[in-house]
Amino acid sequence: MPKVEIGFDIVGANAPFFTLDDPTKGILDNTSYPLGGQIFYDVTDSVKGITTRRGKNRQLDEFDAGLANVVFENNDRTFDPEYVNSPYYGQIIPKRSIRISSAGNRIFTGVIDDWNLNYEPGGFSEASAAASDAFTLFNTQTLSAGTATAQLSGARINAILDLPDVNWPQQDRDIDAGITQLGADVFAEDTNVLAYLRTVSNSEPGNLFINKVGHVTFTDRNPNSGNKVIGFADDGTGIPYQGMKVVYGSELLYNEIVLGSQFAGTVTATDPQSIDEYGVLNLTQNDLLVSSPTVLEQLAAYYAIKYSQPEYRFESIDVVLDDLGDTEQQEILALEIGDFVTVKFTPNGIPPSIRKVAEIIRIDHDITPEAHIVSLGFSTTEGAFWTLSDIIFGRLSTGNVLGF
Repeated sequence: MPKVEIGFDIVGANAPFFTLDDPTKGILDNTSYPLGGQIFYDVTDSVKGITTRRGKNRQLDEFDAGLANVVFENNDRTFDPEYVNSPYYGQIIPKRSIRISSAGNRIFTGVIDDWNLNYEPGGFSEASAAASDAFTLFNTQTLSAGTATAQLSGARINAILDLPDVNWPQQDRDIDAGITQLGADVFAEDTNVLAYLRTVSNSEPGNLFINKVGHVTFTDRNPNSGNKVIGFADDGTGIPYQGMKVVYGSELLYNEIVLGSQFAGTVTATDPQSIDEYGVLNLTQNDLLVSSPTVLEQLAAYYAIKYSQPEYRFESIDVVLDDLGDTEQQEILALEIGDFVTVKFTPNGIPPSIRKVAEIIRIDHDITPEAHIVSLGFSTTEGAFWTLSDIIFGRLSTGNVLGF
């Protein structure tokens, strides 16, 4: 069973904090007994099951808050907030930090929103900790009225995170510089923090999410494979998987693109051939922060090309972690949203195989004492921007297009 830790602030004689005149806990400059605050306690022995959900389902969707649910055996009332003899009495409350790891790899970091208790006849009971990541916090925060500085998208995200209204720690950020220059917009009183950060990300356009260790993560529009891409296959030539889902349809089919920016006006781009074939399918994005009319026009033209035809996409696969060797398990657990993989699929075992490069946009874990299943959700990389020297995106012949 993966490791589950909850941040408790235990007080009293048994608390693992510095204690004046104590021969063990009272030694100055020790690192084992801090002065106070939150300490993570390993509660894995009581865990019965874990689910985590992080990411989104489609390329143009927003990344939602990551979610986790941990079910504990609670027959002895350890996780009962009313039980005074619990070692965690007074600590079974919302907003306690929680982190979940598997084989030394973090898979979720967040805070507990709710404790749900279920009592069954015969003294059997469970406690469930429902948790979410920092996006839930950002969605409750608002900005004071102010004026931004003209800057790149990554700098804007850092500037918002620095504001007293947010005050997000520097060490908990992984922010690309960004490529798109944003105008100096005026944001109104009580502007929602999460909504504003998403507007910045859409103006790039980039990926904005909370990663598995709890960092606010922003990646710009130029893809980067890291020059190491693991492969999945159903014919023994890669990491095995099951439960392949394929989508081929119009969920991302748009041939009339309308983009609006308060600094660059409104532009429209169309694909006449797609309109003749499928009719007018409109995608509109307003209130972007792009400062250059030329960049806004280029972005609209790019969308009109990228989304002008129906998409054949590997939507998701399931990987049974327990069936893999240690090296392959580590490769799977190291994956993060925004990473790229190759997937080979042979429908019904009938050649030829279909092989695609895919971007991970969703990572789910379903964990019981019997099995640990990782579900990976994908978006297509067709029409991705060309990236110099990248082993995947550095080749124009593979469907990559020049960026702007």
